[in-house]
Amino acid sequence: MYTPRNPPTNYYRGYPSAAPRPASTVVDGYERWYTESIPNNRMTLSLRSEIHQEVNWALDRLCRLCHNDQFLLRSIPGLIDALFEWPEWYVADGYKESAEAQSLFSPPPDLAAKRRHALESLFVLRNVALHEINAQELLYHSHTMPLIFNALHKLNADLDEHSEFLLNSVELFHSLSAKYILTPNLVRTWWNPIPPLGYIAVSSSNRSLIISTLTTLTLILSNPPNMSQLSPDSPALSCALRFLPLFIDKPLVDACLNYLYAHLSHPTMAKSFLLHPEMAGVVKLLVTLILSEQVEETVTIDVTGPVHTTPSAAVTIRAHQLTEEELQGLLPQSEPSRCSEWMKMMFVAKSDGEMTQVDFWNLYKDAFSPFAAEHPLLAASDVIKRVTVVFPSAQAMVLQGDVQKFIVRGVDRRRESVVPERFKCHWNKSQCRAPAFTEPGHLFDHLLDHITATEESESPCLWSSCPQGPLPKAALRPHILTHISSPELPMKHPSQSDTITLPSSDSPYPINDPTSRPAPPPRSTVITFKQPTIDPPSTSLTALLCIRILFRASFTSSEMAPRADADHFGFPGVVEGSDEQEVEEMPVDEEREGEHRGRKAFLGARRLMEGVRIKDETLMGWITEMVDI
Repeated sequence: MYTPRNPPTNYYRGYPSAAPRPASTVVDGYERWYTESIPNNRMTLSLRSEIHQEVNWALDRLCRLCHNDQFLLRSIPGLIDALFEWPEWYVADGYKESAEAQSLFSPPPDLAAKRRHALESLFVLRNVALHEINAQELLYHSHTMPLIFNALHKLNADLDEHSEFLLNSVELFHSLSAKYILTPNLVRTWWNPIPPLGYIAVSSSNRSLIISTLTTLTLILSNPPNMSQLSPDSPALSCALRFLPLFIDKPLVDACLNYLYAHLSHPTMAKSFLLHPEMAGVVKLLVTLILSEQVEETVTIDVTGPVHTTPSAAVTIRAHQLTEEELQGLLPQSEPSRCSEWMKMMFVAKSDGEMTQVDFWNLYKDAFSPFAAEHPLLAASDVIKRVTVVFPSAQAMVLQGDVQKFIVRGVDRRRESVVPERFKCHWNKSQCRAPAFTEPGHLFDHLLDHITATEESESPCLWSSCPQGPLPKAALRPHILTHISSPELPMKHPSQSDTITLPSSDSPYPINDPTSRPAPPPRSTVITFKQPTIDPPSTSLTALLCIRILFRASFTSSEMAPRADADHFGFPGVVEGSDEQEVEEMPVDEEREGEHRGRKAFLGARRLMEGVRIKDETLMGWITEMVDI
């Protein structure tokens, strides 16, 4: 048997290895197939099956999908029509069956399930309409507007079982109302949403429904083609004014303010509102709202100028006299050290001070001559020489003139402040040498001794500068009591200072007539004011716009405004539409009456406006203009 020595080799073309597939990111329980864009989509078929379990399954998934901004109604064929089936059943017959069944007992399970399907279907439509693409799809769908208007006209807003369906219907209409044009041929028809919405707003007690209704009306009437449907006696206006004082409920107040602003933005409605019986109260209420929301800080600026004070007790400045302790300390010392220490106690260096050399010698001699037996005195020339040793800046000199004057320049007597004693005797024109007493009774006894020592039967009062003329001694005794101070100091307020403020640094004190001195400046001059820290919130800005409109309507007369006639040219390039409804103008008498009432209302609210402070200068300028009327 032949076996080849070298068997042939097989050659194969190489292929790249397959890339690994990424792990699936689908979470457990996710059913991707029910969002497929096919006509027989499971959710669409389930909604139309009328099998409650299947309808619940589809609506449960749609309620989760409708929160996604990428969910498009057009992506699932037939879904919109299927979603309208249950809400249309409810506004056609379902609400009647629910009202009859719930009059006494709970509704049957089958009816309750159908009502739940209608509510959830409308809930899905309301949520998907929040996105622009879906809103466009629903706006031009043939089932949308009939469903909304059936709900507005047929359902009773006072019944709790209708409130949820009605709320979702109004919110669905709110998403579409920005592009809803109320043409003249629809005003008096079933397709005019303003009357039913106004009735719901004024009659309902459901807060959420009131907010949604006012917001929808605001959006409809803010559209220029629809502004002609505004009415001075609108039920929605009464509703907005009724809930406006509820400052604590921000969403409700915001809805009321937005509607009021949309109402007043029409010039004719603004002038008509000036005749409203609640107009003056509304102006004050709007100002109060701004005040309640403004955030302020207190700023304090100290502008106190120089303050000059003096002690309240009279202070006497006198030359220093050696005390007994100082004298006893100097006597044991020998000269010239004793003279030097004496000069340090009695004098101070002063650049503009001067004393005669004779005064120096006399003061030295009077102090130590009684004790010359123990330590001889220095000669006069030696005393003068010691001055320049103790005070190097001092200089002995001779002033030339008619009479030569020997002085020492650069030194002066030491001065000290002395508060007069309260019980010091000032008899004999303040010449009495008696020391101060500790009690008023001792001073009185001392004064009686002065009177007794007088030989005349009548004598004038010799107390200091008292102008009292001669009096008998019997009358002089009670008179001297007027000069004796009270045994206790007068009580002061805790805030009262112990010093007195002077008008200027060179003002004399004390003076004979204290009430005649100029009024001194305050000791502390502080300017305190409040300023806003942040810009006002949107509700305050809307309230300010409403106030501004009413102010201009009250103080800007339209009598001189050009009328739309052959002589009215208008602005270049602006063409007035001929198809717009003509707005009836107010009679001149009513317009003047409204302006008069408006001006009176703003005069009454001026005090409140003075407390408004806004950070923005332009807006604050509006407030200033309205205050300065």
